Amino acid sequence: MPLKDECKLCGRVLPASRIRRCRRCGKTFCLDCMVPDVATGDTGRLLCLNCARKSVQPKTRNKYEALTRYLRFRAAFTNTVRLSFAQIDGIIGDNLPLEAYHSEDWWKNTPSTAHAKAWLDAGWETAEINLKEAYVVFQKTKSQQPPPAKHEKTERKASQPPPQKPYTPPPARIYVRRKPSKTKIAKLYARLKNIERAKASQPKLRGDFKPKPAHEKRLFKPKNE
Repeated sequence: MPLKDECKLCGRVLPASRIRRCRRCGKTFCLDCMVPDVATGDTGRLLCLNCARKSVQPKTRNKYEALTRYLRFRAAFTNTVRLSFAQIDGIIGDNLPLEAYHSEDWWKNTPSTAHAKAWLDAGWETAEINLKEAYVVFQKTKSQQPPPAKHEKTERKASQPPPQKPYTPPPARIYVRRKPSKTKIAKLYARLKNIERAKASQPKLRGDFKPKPAHEKRLFKPKNE
């Protein structure tokens, strides 16, 4: 009797010549439940319909993953975050369902729901929900909150020496301006007086007329002379 095998998809029992093994999952299927590899186009590489659908169908993405990334980023700066429903819409890139606006049960910290799992995976939980003003307050879970800081004693022991400064700056050099001597001041005033006397001794002329210099007088002498 010829060997027979069962198709894992349709359940039919067929001869071994009509049965092939899927190159991806390794299970046996009949030729009617198999197609060539759509990714490579190789006709010799057969895939079952389930594996072929997975290779073509895009992966489903949870729209609340962006909220998880946002809360993980804020965890480094604060322990509480207040977000309005409109801000959450902008973070996830989609509108929240109507139940989120009308029921506080939607905001419960139940890990079985996709939206609650988004903030629970980031280490946050809902602390306050205000449907009237449309905002929610997230706070870190106890496991994510840092331990309280220990207060150091401000009083120092008498036996403990004072801390030494790592660097002692050099003393600042102060420049003192010296007063000018009276002799220099007297010479300066005398020079200014001489300049004023020289200006006063020059003849005053009307208008823009200026006397000719000596070399012009020598060059342009009148013919009568």
